[in-house]
Amino acid sequence: MNRNSEKYILTENLEWEELGEGVSRKFLGFDNQIMMVKVKFKKGAVGSPHHHFHTQTTYCAAGKFEFEIDGEKQIVKAGDGVYIQPNLVHSALCLKEGILIDVFSPVREDFLDGSGVSYFGTKK
Repeated sequence: MNRNSEKYILTENLEWEELGEGVSRKFLGFDNQIMMVKVKFKKGAVGSPHHHFHTQTTYCAAGKFEFEIDGEKQIVKAGDGVYIQPNLVHSALCLKEGILIDVFSPVREDFLDGSGVSYFGTKK
């Protein structure tokens, strides 16, 4: 199935999708090969340990987070980036309210159709 977002995604026109426990998101663009998601965290919110077959890169746009990837912890702050190879267990703890920009390849179909478990460990 081919999926494409609009050419321009103006975030002021989008509502935050509440994922629960201090986490919400907006989709910033996708097709079958790639997806970008803006994720807002309240202080103390957790991206539970999980893994997926997608390659993921994350840009920390605001705030401060403790990431753990494959057992290795690192503090990440605004301006920093993260690369997560497919199938590695990873998680994030928000230390200071912030925003992450996640990019996945290929597209996270489970995010779009609600059939899978989100990377926050809860069903959509």
